[in-house]
Amino acid sequence: MRVLRAAGYKSMPWKNGGGVTTEIAVSPADAGLDTFDWRVSMARVEGSGPFSSFAGIDRTLSVLEGEGIILDVAGEPPACLTAASAPFSFPADRPTSAELIAGPITDLNVMTRRGRMRHSVERLVMSNPLEIGIESRATLVLCLGGEVLVSAAEPIRLSHLDALLTASATAGLRIKPIDHPTVFVVRIDGIRPND
Repeated sequence: MRVLRAAGYKSMPWKNGGGVTTEIAVSPADAGLDTFDWRVSMARVEGSGPFSSFAGIDRTLSVLEGEGIILDVAGEPPACLTAASAPFSFPADRPTSAELIAGPITDLNVMTRRGRMRHSVERLVMSNPLEIGIESRATLVLCLGGEVLVSAAEPIRLSHLDALLTASATAGLRIKPIDHPTVFVVRIDGIRPND
């Protein structure tokens, strides 16, 4: 297990130069925008406009803070995303534009290389302890608001925007909420040739 503290995340320009993204985790380590297998990041969206295009990438977007955003993905009906919405998945190489509903937002982006990796994202509002099974190659738990306590040999406390990254060999996680947090559970798996 690796604890990823919000204060240690790396910030960099968007691929299209229109803003700044904050990288939470990437594989392989230190991979660039054209070479990652998977990537989890946050972005502050200050204005409406086009999204960066990523060839061969599948993407899931969730709103963390702000009133929300309307995504227009080519070939799909417009999707209205708010902080209460389920995560929204779409191909990152399809032309996509966004319109802010009322002011800036912060979003969570999960991206995997199509044909090599796949992912799922779950948003959970916590009021009771939670057991998370670890069957995936990698599982990332991001804490939003409040705090959580993760059971381990030495309990791990995650505060707002801290994350925990685990490998498939890890036993399940027991997470106890403090101050009614929301957690995002990101599961990432490799794809076998016959999948």
